[in-house]
Amino acid sequence: MACDDHMNSCVKLLLLLLMLVLCAARASADRTKTLDFDVKPGGVVQTFSAKLKKYKCTFTYASQGGTNEQWQMSVGLSDDEQMFSCSVWRPQGKSYLFFTQFKAEIKGAKIEYATAYSQTAVGGQRDVDLKEEEYIVSESAVTHRDGKFRSELSKLTVIGRTRHDEL
Repeated sequence: MACDDHMNSCVKLLLLLLMLVLCAARASADRTKTLDFDVKPGGVVQTFSAKLKKYKCTFTYASQGGTNEQWQMSVGLSDDEQMFSCSVWRPQGKSYLFFTQFKAEIKGAKIEYATAYSQTAVGGQRDVDLKEEEYIVSESAVTHRDGKFRSELSKLTVIGRTRHDEL
């Protein structure tokens, strides 16, 4: 009988530990989200968005040439919910599309850091930043600069401080 009680306690402990691990994994999953989408050429303005809790990232663009490319958008929230991040990129590296415009906008946070790349680090290649003159960073968006943007885009990264109500 004592052995059965000990076995039941061990089973209960293992179930409790499993439950804690699953809760921790779920909490982590609630803080990040990655979605696949196609960037479609044709010169028509397209939009893709992802939302995490009360925060949102929207990527708006127009591109020409070639065929659809698979891209990804990841949104994340820091553990203390003070920072919201959004990254949009082509996992295969350099895009072969000719972008006529782009904008990455976040809602619910004020941009503290943003950068854009013409090429991403894949297969031994390195990230290649766009020149700062090619895009504009405001409190809520990163946008191409008319007349300066050279139409090459493979990745955007935006990090913003969330807006918490002060007591």
